[in-house]
Amino acid sequence: MQRRWWILVAVSLATFMTYLDNNVTNVAIPTIQRNLHLSIAGLEWVVSSYILVFASLMLFGGRMADLYGRRRLFLIGLSVFTLASLAAGLSGNGTELIAARLVQGLGAALLVPTTLAIIMATFTDSRERTSAIGTWTAIGALAIAVGPLIGGYISQHFHWGWIFFINVPIGIVTAAIGIRTIVESRDETATRRLDIPGLVSSAVALFALTYGLIEGHDKGWTSGVITAAFGVAAVGAAAFLLIESRTENPMVATRLFRSRVFGGGTTVMMLWAFGILGIYFFTSIYLQTILGFSPTKAGLAFVPLAICVAASASFAPRVVPLIGTHRTVGLGMAVMAVGLYLFARLGGGATFAGLMPGFVVFGSGAGLMNVPVTNAVLHSMPPERSGVASALMNASRELAGLLGITVIGAVLRSRESTALHHGASASAAFLDGYHEGLLVTVALLAAGAVIGYVALRTFQQEHPARSRVASSRSRSDMAASAPEH
Repeated sequence: MQRRWWILVAVSLATFMTYLDNNVTNVAIPTIQRNLHLSIAGLEWVVSSYILVFASLMLFGGRMADLYGRRRLFLIGLSVFTLASLAAGLSGNGTELIAARLVQGLGAALLVPTTLAIIMATFTDSRERTSAIGTWTAIGALAIAVGPLIGGYISQHFHWGWIFFINVPIGIVTAAIGIRTIVESRDETATRRLDIPGLVSSAVALFALTYGLIEGHDKGWTSGVITAAFGVAAVGAAAFLLIESRTENPMVATRLFRSRVFGGGTTVMMLWAFGILGIYFFTSIYLQTILGFSPTKAGLAFVPLAICVAASASFAPRVVPLIGTHRTVGLGMAVMAVGLYLFARLGGGATFAGLMPGFVVFGSGAGLMNVPVTNAVLHSMPPERSGVASALMNASRELAGLLGITVIGAVLRSRESTALHHGASASAAFLDGYHEGLLVTVALLAAGAVIGYVALRTFQQEHPARSRVASSRSRSDMAASAPEH
């Protein structure tokens, strides 16, 4: 296997490990609570501490990778994440576990932005790069889908610490491959000077926003601490934009936000994440509390979703040359909306087989749109800034996922309370709220289809050379492979 494909194996394994971690933890939470005697607040921090640090420091990690070397940051982040996973598995109380999760979040913040940046630096051929991003997307989706299955199985049959221990061998293998294959790359045009005010303001803004979204429900959306958190986030974001517009070596060039491709593509990616959380988080609850699935069976139900994401992601590079990036992304978002609508029609007596049409349709749309929108967003930023571009996209996705849980959860609880007030049973009230939340998500995904079509139709005009190369090569590949079919 050529070196660059081994590099893809390394960054994909790293992506799999970080994505898997939080999904595995969610399912094992009841077991962890019993074993460590945690309060509800402590239990929430086991999950949210990781997301809080991860989302807050991702821009920092992306810029560090561009300035000081993507290979170096990849290996540092991988080492931190792997060692923190070992510490998490060995934790004897809630304080130790939360501390380990905080360090895991730091490792992920350094690691995740480098994965796409390394792909951008390694795969200079447009067709191969698109294929590599498709593989990266499919691996991430696989982690999201099998996380509940692995977490459920481990929590039922082994000590809960093994949900973290499984990261250790993956991390060791990934490091061994990465050390031997990944070539160092960085932004050679920039001086090695960190934009400290920009880093601090972005981290403060992201930390405050993430904290507000995580704690808003329990502390009250109008409480003083949550109002202050959102206020700090707004001030931090304003300060960040002001600093970046005036500094000589900005972390993020503010002109990027004026790009229809960058802004529209990032918005679509956020709505994609919103939809993923809509079907993942609340459908997991639906499967176990309403349909009575065990954690293992509930996790198994998500596997077809991953398979469809992987299959459609690998097919997407052949679709783009035929109908264009904007139509492919718009179509993918529309198909996702249809898949969620199918779930919104399911009741309390749904069978395992009855769930599959929604999973298959939703997964097919998610894979179809993810590769071209990722390509468009990354190509809208100079290649030397690919670390920051990856960090921006991943940070937006994490925050959108939290927002998805928050918004859909608020809709669900409001509708559920109304139904209970009118005499509905607990299960019927939950179903009413679940369906209402899914319909809100369907509307947002439909809006995403329109945004993707409008924003990304300028992609070929803004990047004509890249589009022509990708298109011609894809057509040549299709022509060459036609006799085989």
